[in-house]
Amino acid sequence: MTTKVEVFTSPSCPHCPGAIRVVEEAKEKLGDKIEVELMDISDPEKREKAISYGVMAVPAIAINDEIQFVGAPTLEQLLEKLE
Repeated sequence: MTTKVEVFTSPSCPHCPGAIRVVEEAKEKLGDKIEVELMDISDPEKREKAISYGVMAVPAIAINDEIQFVGAPTLEQLLEKLE
């Protein structure tokens, strides 16, 4: 089964590139086991999804439709949640 990972970001967020990098590293390690979607909240549809999840700050990372991190986790923290 593929695990869905959504990364909520915004263009002005200083910590978002770090969160994206960690998720990309996890994708390199886990390959097809995870499906990654970058969710730029400046897009109204993606902002609505963030609101529906209760996201109040970015970066935020959802795993299988549930927010798991607000802020950028370490690779180890993310892999632990994914395994």
